[in-house]
Amino acid sequence: MANAATPRVRRSLRELEDLYASGDIAPLENLMIAWQGIKELPPDHPDSFFSIAGLHGEPFRDKGATDGNYWGGWCNHNNILFPTWHRVYLLKLEEALRKIPGCEEVTLPYWDETEHESITRGVPWSLTNSKVTIKGKLVDNPLLSYKFQVDIKDNVTTDKSIYSKPAGTSTVRYPYSGLVGTPEDKQKSDQHNAQFNSAQAMLLLNDNVVGWLNKTITLPDIADRLKLGGVIILFQKCLDAPNYTVFSNITSSGQWNKDNPKAPVTVALETPHNDIHLAVGGFNIPGKDNPDFSPIPGANGDMGENDTAGFDPIFYFHHCNVDRMFWVWQKKHDHRTSLSIINGYPGTSSSDGGPSAGYGPNEPLTLDSPLKPFKHNNSDNYYTSNQVVDIENQCGYTYSVGSLDLITWMHGVTLAAEPPTNKLRVSNINRGNIYGSFVITAYANVDGQDHYIGHQSILSRWNVLGCENCRAHLQAEAFFNVDNLAQKSKDVANFRIEVTGREEAQPLLSAAVAENTINIEIL
Repeated sequence: MANAATPRVRRSLRELEDLYASGDIAPLENLMIAWQGIKELPPDHPDSFFSIAGLHGEPFRDKGATDGNYWGGWCNHNNILFPTWHRVYLLKLEEALRKIPGCEEVTLPYWDETEHESITRGVPWSLTNSKVTIKGKLVDNPLLSYKFQVDIKDNVTTDKSIYSKPAGTSTVRYPYSGLVGTPEDKQKSDQHNAQFNSAQAMLLLNDNVVGWLNKTITLPDIADRLKLGGVIILFQKCLDAPNYTVFSNITSSGQWNKDNPKAPVTVALETPHNDIHLAVGGFNIPGKDNPDFSPIPGANGDMGENDTAGFDPIFYFHHCNVDRMFWVWQKKHDHRTSLSIINGYPGTSSSDGGPSAGYGPNEPLTLDSPLKPFKHNNSDNYYTSNQVVDIENQCGYTYSVGSLDLITWMHGVTLAAEPPTNKLRVSNINRGNIYGSFVITAYANVDGQDHYIGHQSILSRWNVLGCENCRAHLQAEAFFNVDNLAQKSKDVANFRIEVTGREEAQPLLSAAVAENTINIEIL
């Protein structure tokens, strides 16, 4: 896997679709054959899709299998290992795809979420069409969903089996519901899902994704350079992050924003990553100031919760783009071959994201921390972040030049310092009191009307209510540039915060918001 003379190229999925339309069907067809191949392997085979998908969240293992004080998945979130752990994860999936006979040249494409076709049409057709043609036969699309070959059981005592999945259940996306853990859940989801046929569902999914991508702020009281918003803007902003620590995760970027109160909001790579999870996984566009906004109560797609996100094939095409953005940041900041972290900074502890499987509480994280459970070159040693920094020479792949990338990035140019601005900080939102993922949305009252000024998506597990460690470490917070609004609205009462969770979470969510008395301050 290391030191490839000519790195293989991961291309945009749209590029493969265009080749397919022009008659060169092999690249896309072989990709689908490879996916079908790993999905058909026995679930206990190490290269099966079930085995690989299950490394992210469920089926839970170690203490997290039953104890809500631990995270039972291997994935790292909210800490500095987030980009590198997922980089190795994609490598392992790509290796499995390339082991399917006839698919040895397959590479994992990326869904280029900020290119023109995505921002106008949504998800590539190869990820959403119900049927595709493979070897001249019309078959179920292997990239659309995964049908569980065996049961996965959520045995965490406080979870109420909410994300259990019986064998034969398929993953779903917005606007469908995939909650089938109990007979009551299944009956409710069946009734909800019966409202939509596949064509309607595809249109609703694409409309929702386009909305999340293009969300903008129109208020003139915030300078264009300071406006946050949807996924396009957030990916652009994260590429400006000044160092790897704050680029890598939300915990570190949050501390950086507090440490630099008059600087524009710094955005972590994890932030737009979370947005796409929620857009595909059942959350509606944040900010109900859109008159055409039509929320669909009861949408509960698998991508919207960490527990089951890894079982939806779209996860890997999304994360391939996240990894590409990681590489773009490395190229832009001249960090192709080495990274460094701020030792001891928030985001450098296992407990910042809730200890993943194989890690103890409050374990220090460095670039030499093991990326469990991935063994390096069939040895007994785990991969480390330092072994996957240089994707071309250490990992054997590279990326085609997609959106937000340049063929050549200039280095050594000193940019003028950003003029100071005001930020709104929202804090004291305890994830321990909220079921599942949620969105923090901020509004400013201008001339008697609420106006959207930004949002923060929190990708979470279903229940951290009984997790003492989670409650101690996972206070969610969000930052928004308010610029001249702060001069006009010095009273924080002129800013309103909305916390939106799953439909099932609303009673608990409302109580949590009232109990917490969310802190709002102008920095």
